[in-house]
Amino acid sequence: LNRKQSPLALAAAAPEAPLATVRRELEAQGYDAFLVPTDDPHLSEYPPTRYARREYISGFTGSAGVAVITPAEALLWTDGRYHQQAASELSSDWTLMKSGQPGVPALQDWLTKSLGAGRKLRVAIDATVHSGSFAEGLRRKLEAAGHELVVLPPDARNPVDVAWDADQEKPRPPVGLKPVREHPAAFAGKTTAEKLVELRGAIADKGADALVVAMLDEVMWLCNVRGADVAYNPVAVSYAIVTGDDAMLFMRGEKLPEDLRKELTANGVTVRDYDDFLPTLRGLGDAGKKVWIDGDRTNYAAAVAVPAAQRVSGMNPVTLLKSIKNPQELKGMYDSHVRDACALVRFMSWIERQVVDEGKEITEVELDEMLTGKLRAELPRFIEPSFPTIAGAGPNGAIIHYRAAPETCGSVGRGTVLLVDSGGQYLDGTTDCTRTMVFGEDEAHPVPQRIKETFTRVLQGHIKIDRSVFPEGTPGFVLDAFAREELWRAGQDYAHGTGHGVGAALNVHEGPHSISPRFWNKQPLLAGMVVSNEPGFYEPGGFGIRIENLIAVEETGKTSAATGKKFLGFKKLTQAPICKDLIVKENLTPAEVAWVNDYHEEIYAKLSPHLNSVDRNWLFKACAPL
Repeated sequence: LNRKQSPLALAAAAPEAPLATVRRELEAQGYDAFLVPTDDPHLSEYPPTRYARREYISGFTGSAGVAVITPAEALLWTDGRYHQQAASELSSDWTLMKSGQPGVPALQDWLTKSLGAGRKLRVAIDATVHSGSFAEGLRRKLEAAGHELVVLPPDARNPVDVAWDADQEKPRPPVGLKPVREHPAAFAGKTTAEKLVELRGAIADKGADALVVAMLDEVMWLCNVRGADVAYNPVAVSYAIVTGDDAMLFMRGEKLPEDLRKELTANGVTVRDYDDFLPTLRGLGDAGKKVWIDGDRTNYAAAVAVPAAQRVSGMNPVTLLKSIKNPQELKGMYDSHVRDACALVRFMSWIERQVVDEGKEITEVELDEMLTGKLRAELPRFIEPSFPTIAGAGPNGAIIHYRAAPETCGSVGRGTVLLVDSGGQYLDGTTDCTRTMVFGEDEAHPVPQRIKETFTRVLQGHIKIDRSVFPEGTPGFVLDAFAREELWRAGQDYAHGTGHGVGAALNVHEGPHSISPRFWNKQPLLAGMVVSNEPGFYEPGGFGIRIENLIAVEETGKTSAATGKKFLGFKKLTQAPICKDLIVKENLTPAEVAWVNDYHEEIYAKLSPHLNSVDRNWLFKACAPL
């Protein structure tokens, strides 16, 4: 029989909503709130899809944010890069907490002062996905206000996993088992054995017996391997522990080809099963060993696996060593940027032919398909994008981390201001470039003067960073105001940092350095570091502007007679032309005009031999003097 079911029967048969499942789990355990961060057990900015719990439960796809679920509320905190995106992606079940905005409390303050007003709270976390530093700070803050931090027991399931494992419409992805590959010394510049010598010296100087390496990109750097467990990041799920006489790589064995296993063994690395990591760490603690654990870069479960008296704290030495690129790594970064720039020039040349010569409009999705799926994919040593391409036409450019969808995407025609932020992962380097551009502007398709003036201010800030000279020991935050000065004079600003560190054939975002208003980051910029230079401006519903190059810190050859300190500056890695049609030349100083002309002359000399006649002619015009 094919009989219709009653509404009550249909309701009874419908699966429980994920948020309701999580709340049922909280109620069963007596928890007043549960925190769901972006992080996986390795505190990754981009977690493997299996660990993307915050994205699953909230629907917010940005790379930064923390969700808080209570029996009655669901809230998401995220920073200024994602305010517009989160507002469009969150359902009515969620409240967006715009971090950094006036009147928006920090997550810990909301828990203690709003949710916890007049009653004692039990706030639960999964210790495997919060850093040791965050968890300890939250515990202290909660206890000071009379509340309790509850860590899920080791045998308890994460409440989000309970909902996800039962979801037949959005099944949870399996554990990644893609094979890892060698990152050869020709690109790495040092063997793993050489890196271990440096590390053991640092461990001894610290008075420790062992070092925990938990961040995926840091394990990859140490062992000279690369993986494919995380989209856009060439990393594999793994841990490492380094002692005075051993280096242990914890990874599922089936991921390691036999020749690579032999290479690791020859470099002094013992391969252990991934699940052996915590027992091995506890064993070091039981043996009375002092273990160096970076609380900012190691999850809380691992941090507390060693008794507090035996923990040695401080920044993991791999973090700094990895950030200072050696000559071979810098060569790979430079070479990959030249290849990448050829794809960008071919891309911009193609847009102009489509829009101006043929009168077509191109959707944002088609732009991504051409740049990523064709032009970059054809390049030697290309592996994958280094992050999801941002192609924002007109008002979509104002969404800082915009993602175009076929059903809703915008299009580019004559006079459309287009922001494209994209990059590639190559065997020898990592790229990240943003250009804001317009094609076919004329009297019938004009760009408003205020947009051009804003673009010019952003360009001036970009030039000030690029031309900066500073003494060694200078943290990045000292330079940040230079990028914003002209915008500030006009009452404008942008809600993101000016620069982030970039890995060498590794993650597009890395620390410990940055150029941003985060005044508490006192890490000096050091020769060999790579950082982005990306001031911008975003008018919601109007337009977005960003100009981004990657630059390498280098010595200038000058030393202060007064202090004895060397002076540092920057060398451009990115080789893509800047849109002259958006520049108000009259607003630039002679030195700034010379900077643009010199940069474009350099670009043409480097790229033109690698282009066909059509694209070379386009580049010649794009690089003509202002």
